Amino acid sequence: MKAPLPKLKAIILYFCENTDAKFLGKVKLMKLFYYLDFLHVKKYGSPVTFDRYVKLEHGPIPSTIKNMVDDAGEDVEHSVLADTIDIVRTEGVHMHRVAARRKMTEEERKLFTESEIRILKEVCSRFGQKNTQYIEDASHKEAPWKETSMLQEIPYTLAVKDADCETSAEEIELALQILL
Repeated sequence: MKAPLPKLKAIILYFCENTDAKFLGKVKLMKLFYYLDFLHVKKYGSPVTFDRYVKLEHGPIPSTIKNMVDDAGEDVEHSVLADTIDIVRTEGVHMHRVAARRKMTEEERKLFTESEIRILKEVCSRFGQKNTQYIEDASHKEAPWKETSMLQEIPYTLAVKDADCETSAEEIELALQILL
């Protein structure tokens, strides 16, 4: 069960509203999604977005979400995120900043479960005021990134190899089978 587009938009808006805007670039946004999914797996046995994560040089990347955000920067008006974000490029600055086009609505807030809200808050509390390098370095210390080869898909079950995991590989596999 992949997360529907309205929920993905709501997650992006949540991150835009609850992190320091000067540090929210495309790379950091991808890491925030990583932590949202993998912390939810560690505590509750299932991811939030069900996106496919791949190991790249700067850490784990959710493939579908990355493509959507890239499209928003390349073809703004035809992007599925056209009503949600702008990708702001500042001359002389490498970071492509992600900026919300609007506020999250009450209807969008209702798309989250209680556990998802808890993890969203935890991710923003832990990384919201930090720069991209900080969250990138943190993701490189996680078993899912360390135990995967470059360009390889990162299985959600690798989350059990981190000390903060509260679920088993069997519980994660079962949740993925049921929910996918």
